[in-house]
Amino acid sequence: MYKSIIFDIDGTLLDTEKAILLSLQQVLKEEGLSYELDDLKFSLGIPGKEALKQLPVTNVDNMDKKWSQAVLEYADEVGLFSGIEEIIELLADKQIQMGIVTSKTRDEFKREFQPFGLNTYFQYIVCADDTVKHKPEPEPLLACLEGLGIPSSSALYIGDSIYDMHCAYKAGVHFALALWGAKTTEGYDLAEYVLKKPQDIAVLAGLKL
Repeated sequence: MYKSIIFDIDGTLLDTEKAILLSLQQVLKEEGLSYELDDLKFSLGIPGKEALKQLPVTNVDNMDKKWSQAVLEYADEVGLFSGIEEIIELLADKQIQMGIVTSKTRDEFKREFQPFGLNTYFQYIVCADDTVKHKPEPEPLLACLEGLGIPSSSALYIGDSIYDMHCAYKAGVHFALALWGAKTTEGYDLAEYVLKKPQDIAVLAGLKL
């Protein structure tokens, strides 16, 4: 049983894959760069600027701003994964401490996550601009542990990407793969748990649905 559960957002709480990829494809097309969506999937799970640095763009900061705005145009493609709201409410009701470690910037978090009305359930939130280093490095998760005032042994990090898993491993925190976002277990050998549906989180928290 874990006293604290820390969540990634994209691909874990929110189904944002389509919105992220379509908006990135759009801003790249405006720059005369044509990519298939599958070729842009590397951008999922890491900060936008880090993804853009791997592409032939000349002004990363400017492109990152355009991308952040373009994502909002695809808001209809974003939603909570089925069962997430109910499990978050259950964890809160049972006084399970919760945190967030995300690659979104603070502004992106406010624009893209807060409208779903779940942010008040989380006691500590670490965004991309809160640390110098980002996932897969452990700094963001270590910052969240410090903010929550808990040791790594008491926490579980739930995410959907290789970056999430390695961040957890380096921070000494157990990792649970959100299969509803990851869609595959290939390459996730360091994950302590594989969760097929959000309701499985209750079991790791020692709760009954």
